Amino acid sequence: MTSTLHATPDNPIPGNHTVGFFEGVGNRMIRYAIFKSDAPVAKGTVVLLQGRNESIEKYAETIGELTARGLWVATFDWRGQAGSERLLKQPRRGHVRRFSDYERDLTIFLEKIVLPDTRLPFFMLAHSMGALVALSQAPMLASRIDRLAIVAPFVALGGQKVGHGLISLMAAVFSVCGLGFLPLMRDKGSRPFSENLLTSDARRFARNKALTDTHPELALGPPTARWLHETFKAIKRVSAREHLTQIRVPTIVLAPTQDKLVPHLAVENLARNFRAGHMIPVDGARHELLQEADHYRAQAIAAIEAFIPGSTADTALVDSEDLSA
Repeated sequence: MTSTLHATPDNPIPGNHTVGFFEGVGNRMIRYAIFKSDAPVAKGTVVLLQGRNESIEKYAETIGELTARGLWVATFDWRGQAGSERLLKQPRRGHVRRFSDYERDLTIFLEKIVLPDTRLPFFMLAHSMGALVALSQAPMLASRIDRLAIVAPFVALGGQKVGHGLISLMAAVFSVCGLGFLPLMRDKGSRPFSENLLTSDARRFARNKALTDTHPELALGPPTARWLHETFKAIKRVSAREHLTQIRVPTIVLAPTQDKLVPHLAVENLARNFRAGHMIPVDGARHELLQEADHYRAQAIAAIEAFIPGSTADTALVDSEDLSA
């Protein structure tokens, strides 16, 4: 492992950054980066949480837009993927032993890196699996971050040949039988653009594929049974009304309506009981909203820019309105 960010010709890395590793749970080495704005006075710091099988490099475009607005960005690769330490001898298997390991890594990052090395106030922008971690931790984040923007939160699994329920059962059986390190599907490599479920934007799809083709060490294959089992348990807990009503951080939920990986209905059901959150549908967009075509992505960026860093008046409005979807 090296503390390096990998640029490609069509995916330059924003300047004015530092890269390193911190020790996560169990002394696992987690790659992180801090991107500073060139603005003389920072408006705050966005803690950017990526999804499964993503990397810091994949968010270079979004990071550049945030720093251009006077915000710093602090981000890291989840354990077991991208530039962080892998957890199995088969490095392409997406694995985690406990979902709480993700949560504890986030806590360490906030305490050891973000708090001492970046600028207040703190905001969080989280996608897919990262959004699930953020939602899980949100009741404890009220004293740490001012606002939370989650994008296509991973609260159900769609787009598979069998349903969420059967996959959940199989993952549980494999895990109980000590076979949690095995994936439930074959590693077929990356899909062609015509078969992908993530974005309708051919240019951004090709840019992201070029990144992992050039640096295959950043990519993952299918998740293991244990990863699925732990993640499904987290989804059930986070989706419960008792959990959602404990969240006090003002939140927006950006929900692409043509998401085949996370069914839109599941996000709607989540938002219905999420009193601190306001769902913003993006009609026609697919799962990777920040990697989508310009006319979809622009809606997401506009919503994020209007919400972060926001103002005291905006916060009062969010607190006073009924924001259940």
